[in-house]
Amino acid sequence: MYTHNLDPVLFDFGFLVIRWYSLAYIFGILIGWWLGKRIILKKFKNLNFNFHIKEFDNLITYIIISMLLGGRIGYILFYNFEYYLSNPFDILKIWEGGMSFHGALIGVILGTYSFAIKKNIPTFFLLDIIAFVAPIGIFFGRIANFINGELIGKTTDVFWGVIFPKIDNSLRHPSQLYEAFFEGIVLFIIMYSILFRKNYKTGTCSYMFLIFYGIFRTFSEFFREPDSQIGYLFGPISMGMILSFLMILAGTIIFFKKK
Repeated sequence: MYTHNLDPVLFDFGFLVIRWYSLAYIFGILIGWWLGKRIILKKFKNLNFNFHIKEFDNLITYIIISMLLGGRIGYILFYNFEYYLSNPFDILKIWEGGMSFHGALIGVILGTYSFAIKKNIPTFFLLDIIAFVAPIGIFFGRIANFINGELIGKTTDVFWGVIFPKIDNSLRHPSQLYEAFFEGIVLFIIMYSILFRKNYKTGTCSYMFLIFYGIFRTFSEFFREPDSQIGYLFGPISMGMILSFLMILAGTIIFFKKK
């Protein structure tokens, strides 16, 4: 048993507050940026289309903007639409939290597609690189969720349970750490084993990411409390499960189309 007493603020200088959650975004993007370029130079040396490595630097700007916009819009539409419909100015208060992974995913896909069309680069080539490095950012994000004491797990009696005093005194599953392990570490290992196998086919990492993330997220949702403002949609089914099922469905469709 562990009692959560972590501070979500790393440094507070009064005029500047540095939070673990912000650092998770920064480190996730920087490491993904660096690793993505390394993979392109190592794995994709001989491309049958014109691609300059500096274009990947330009893509990062598209990804950051589309991820933040998609994550915020997704949260509004999927998780708290009625509230923001009544309080539209609160949409701008991103410092109060409220981001959706599935919304960010849609944003990144659309942003990457727009960039690929503009630069005449195959979309799945870029999406494969993003899918490969994405688990790194997800890992940091879930660790930050744990530090923040948010997205808490359901009550349990397992010996590794965690008490979140700011929530209540119940022993709970550290669901954030489950997600960090499966959606971050395990998913990265899967992406690595796929990308570096012989005769790799473009698009494989993209649809396998959708399928495996969807599976891992659905599994984790069984140990995670649903968002209080919407609860379960029906039975034990949460919004996260439905969105993850759609990811699995989309990945499966792409798989058969690629075949």
